[in-house]
Amino acid sequence: MSEKKYDLVVIGAGPGGYVASIVAAQKGMKVANIEKRETLGGTCLNVGCIPSKALLHASEQYENNVKNNANLSWGIKTSDVSIDVQQLMKKKSTIVDELTKGINFLFSKNKIDKYVGEATLVNKNEIQINGKGKTEKIFAEKIIIATGSEPSNLNNIKIDEQKIVTSTGALELKSVPKKVIVIGAGVIGLELGTVWRRLGSEVVVIEFLPRVLNGMDSEVSEKFHKILLQQGLKFKLEHSVENTSLIKDKVHVEIKDLKTSKIDTIDADIVLVAVGRRPNTDNLGLDKIGVKVDERGFVETDDNFKTSVENIFAIGDVIKGPMLAHKAEEDGVALVELINKEAGHVDYNLVPNIIYTAPEVASIGKTEDDLKQEEISYKKGVFPFTANSRAKAIGHTEGFVKILSDKETDKILGAHIIGHEAGTIIHELSVAMGFGASSEDVARICHGHPTVNEAIKEAALATFSKAIHS
Repeated sequence: MSEKKYDLVVIGAGPGGYVASIVAAQKGMKVANIEKRETLGGTCLNVGCIPSKALLHASEQYENNVKNNANLSWGIKTSDVSIDVQQLMKKKSTIVDELTKGINFLFSKNKIDKYVGEATLVNKNEIQINGKGKTEKIFAEKIIIATGSEPSNLNNIKIDEQKIVTSTGALELKSVPKKVIVIGAGVIGLELGTVWRRLGSEVVVIEFLPRVLNGMDSEVSEKFHKILLQQGLKFKLEHSVENTSLIKDKVHVEIKDLKTSKIDTIDADIVLVAVGRRPNTDNLGLDKIGVKVDERGFVETDDNFKTSVENIFAIGDVIKGPMLAHKAEEDGVALVELINKEAGHVDYNLVPNIIYTAPEVASIGKTEDDLKQEEISYKKGVFPFTANSRAKAIGHTEGFVKILSDKETDKILGAHIIGHEAGTIIHELSVAMGFGASSEDVARICHGHPTVNEAIKEAALATFSKAIHS
């Protein structure tokens, strides 16, 4: 039997791994991809980005018609509206299935060999694949580790994905829980907490830190916290989880107020643990072949994604940087370009961070906190959606656009948005910052009327001069 040899083997078929595989094949390389799941797309498509966004969309439509009667003010009357959670989950799974099959088609189209199983590195060129009922070895000139990440946990919590769940379990609930406790006020906790609150659950969010969305602009964090409170989410900030126990059909969560040290107990039907994610680097055999990994499990690489072992590279969630699907994709493209001696590069300052709640939150570049800490002189322009005609017309006036620019050059350093479709319109500023634009450059571009993007133009005007409509 002849050896199976490849120019490139990619371990992992998430956004980073499958994109790297396709781009490499397009460049004429002989490529194989190893994925432990039967379906392609990784966490993002299977149990992350896509299913959560489907549930966010559906739950928003449900709430518009039932809880807040949001459509009643438009003269749209509905009655007997209800939610069929099983059908909701079926629709979500259909979307996931269609997208994962789409990647499978792209693999076939680009002649990428797909292996299903657990990969273990034997040496810098040899990989053992432990699949269902068989073990085989393949060989590669170069290897990319793109195995993604998994939910983190707290040492004193036992996850069963039934009553105490990660994001994976929260996307598969069979009915609407009466009460949900979310541990962690980050992106995942707030998105999924929002889903179940809209569908009828009482949601309490427990956060160790004194704010939600740690790491985002503090002005945005404060405003968004107030919006979530108005929507009905409850928060216990600066609280730690001391213990959890399952008694009959309830989960008892023991929490401590970090300011007073007072211990309290809260009961819930479901507890969602959303305290971040950790890299999937266990069981790959990295230590045996000398690939350096730090104390948190991240693969150590240089600026060109090279590990400590020749011909082995790493991208996406397994290396330091934002754990975002689109960041992993950019890593994959840049690395394949570098392997082919092209000018691959990722500007990590221009990776958008988006929270798909309603309203959405989007951020790119420096926060105001960053600029203060780095002692960079800056200008700030803010424009509220309450003064935007399109936002008024569609009933989405919560939030604002905030632009930060260098005080001397007016170059845009950061942008932050809370508002309807914030995750879409942030990309106007993404492109502008990519070309080194100033706030005046953006302000002098003609924006269509009426659009929510006009709020960006007005915020840019407010940054270098004065807004017109506020």
